Amino acid sequence: MRASVPRAGMKATARAHPIQGLVKYHGMRDHDARYPYHDSISVCTAPASTTTTVAFDDRLDADEYVIGGEDVTGRGAERVESVLDEVRERAGIETRARLVSENDFPTNIGLGSSASGFAAAAVAACEAAGLDLSHPEMSTIARRGSASAARAVTGGYSDLGGGLSDAECRSHRLDAAERLEEDVRIVIAEVPAYKETQAAHDEAEESHMFDARRVHVEDQLAEMRDAVRNGDTERVFETAEHDSLSLAATTMTGPEGWVYWQPETLEVFETVRDLRADGVPAWFSTDTGATVYVNTDAEHAAAVEDAIAATGVDTRVWEVGGPARILDDGAALF
Repeated sequence: MRASVPRAGMKATARAHPIQGLVKYHGMRDHDARYPYHDSISVCTAPASTTTTVAFDDRLDADEYVIGGEDVTGRGAERVESVLDEVRERAGIETRARLVSENDFPTNIGLGSSASGFAAAAVAACEAAGLDLSHPEMSTIARRGSASAARAVTGGYSDLGGGLSDAECRSHRLDAAERLEEDVRIVIAEVPAYKETQAAHDEAEESHMFDARRVHVEDQLAEMRDAVRNGDTERVFETAEHDSLSLAATTMTGPEGWVYWQPETLEVFETVRDLRADGVPAWFSTDTGATVYVNTDAEHAAAVEDAIAATGVDTRVWEVGGPARILDDGAALF
């Protein structure tokens, strides 16, 4: 019999940044453990963040989850529970938990909010339960909520393995050249169209292009790792742009022909191509949503933002973010 935590109120607060997929995964070998079919690489985006407080408390009769001020039920609650149950299993406890989480950026429009959310939840829960784990080890816990969350735990440019165990399907941070850490700017073109990531994964697996993408993505991963290591900004974000088109094509050719881009999305694409034709280093990228990441450098960020804003979409400028981290007690959400 596992023991309960011997005191009420074991609490911790963590903060994590969302991710932009650079070479993205599609489909799951195992939906419960969330093992993707292949490796994936992303970059964390700051200052956007999720802050999450977790407390294990003997006085609770059931887990309580509040995200953005709303109680979480259904499938969302099951995903949170999968993370907390893994922490409880490793810590040898049965104590119920209260989790409160807030984002400081828009959610459900393709900006990686599930990644930062589950990353912050996993790191806070590990700390609250007294687990002493490395970031790669904690990434395997966050993965149970969202595979992308594993990479949000380790931060920066991170690589998630596509294996069938925690020893293999964990995230590690790539050794990125300094210019990719310091000089990259990400202009966000917000296109607020609701998206459902799980639906995209399910659709992709049924596409006639799915197997072809799985073969093609191995070359993309090799290209991305080499470009990140060598600080080749153009190769990193040109590869990410092409991967975004490949990802969308696989989803669009599923049984439902699911298209998540909006007219504003395509207008941003054309604006980026016009900027490049004028010599401005800029590349577009999307995850499973209509919102666009426009990747550039610090020197050209203002010009790129002005051009994107001229299309009528809301913009903000982000940069590369670090790993998930524990905050001081004063940052707790309850």
